[in-house]
Amino acid sequence: MTSLLNALVRPEIAPLPVYNAGLSDAAVRARYGVARTIRLGSNENPFGPSPRVAQALTALAAHVGDYPDAHATQLRQALAEGTGMAEERLVFGNGSEELIKLLCEIFLQPGDVVVTQRPVFGLHQIYPEMMGAKVQLLNLTAALGFDVPAWCEALRAGPKLAFLPNPSNPVGCMVDADAMARLLAAAPETTLLVIDEAYYEYARLADGYPDVLAQLATRKGPWMVLRTFSKAWALAGLRVGYGLASSAELAALIDRVRTPFNLNSAAQHAALAAWQDAPHMQRSVVQTVQLREALAQRLQTLAAAGAPLAGLRIAPSVANFLFLDLGRPAAPIAQALLAQGIIVKPWKEDGYTQCLRVSIGQATDNAAFVHALVQAFGQEQA
Repeated sequence: MTSLLNALVRPEIAPLPVYNAGLSDAAVRARYGVARTIRLGSNENPFGPSPRVAQALTALAAHVGDYPDAHATQLRQALAEGTGMAEERLVFGNGSEELIKLLCEIFLQPGDVVVTQRPVFGLHQIYPEMMGAKVQLLNLTAALGFDVPAWCEALRAGPKLAFLPNPSNPVGCMVDADAMARLLAAAPETTLLVIDEAYYEYARLADGYPDVLAQLATRKGPWMVLRTFSKAWALAGLRVGYGLASSAELAALIDRVRTPFNLNSAAQHAALAAWQDAPHMQRSVVQTVQLREALAQRLQTLAAAGAPLAGLRIAPSVANFLFLDLGRPAAPIAQALLAQGIIVKPWKEDGYTQCLRVSIGQATDNAAFVHALVQAFGQEQA
């Protein structure tokens, strides 16, 4: 059977890496025998969604036997009004990762070149390679930021598609408005630019973060900006992503290849309810940014020479997580944290196996993480 499958499967599939989705609470409790877990591995909003979401889902219960609205009409109208984007230029996905996959399926052929950032959000690499494309990964600077000259050079070479995560996941660094203008000027019209703004609601509070829709408005080539309800809007379990497209023609291509009911009824109703309570989201974002800065400052103090976390480096972040260079292999540290029920994400990419990403939780969870991290460092040194 294996040989038969190997004869049938496309050659691009077998070498693909498996996306690291992390461990569930149940898996951690079962494996490590802990009663409570602290979820700091998936960049979720620790303050949860608007109370209106639960109300909307309760009201939906009597209608789950009905097919969802294939066009997400109400959600589309609300987002068009809120973003200023024409309804026909909006697309929706089962998470923004579905839109990434669809763009690759529509535009990429074997041998096409895709440019993106390293360390990489896995699906920016996996989906292009699934289509036989060659992925060019651009390295960070020594300061763990975007290498803008390298990006400009790669874009001037005319890749078929470019995934620019702003801010970067997993690092958290951003391209500011001036740098974005340089990148847009470098990209030829023949390159499809995809700006992944999964952490937009957090990053927009940072000085210099670009209004990329305004900057893209005059670009002649095709583009799409991706956003999501999974992070700041706290709907990760329902999978709602959306894209703002350069034209109705580009949006129509997405609609040709997506499944007809890719955004289920619960997702649509919850997203609309959340969108209508933007103040709730904004409060949680402000709190998270404050907690991020407090955690970074605490870790920086502990990373000083002679301190318990000496040697640790913290990447600049405008998202709801921190990327830490531990100065030693991250996997054993992550295992030690799991033994205390704390879930983080050690990075497995070559060149970054000494790094881990930690989501910002509530204050008590962040304090528990710091305490456990200090303990883990001490155990390694003992």
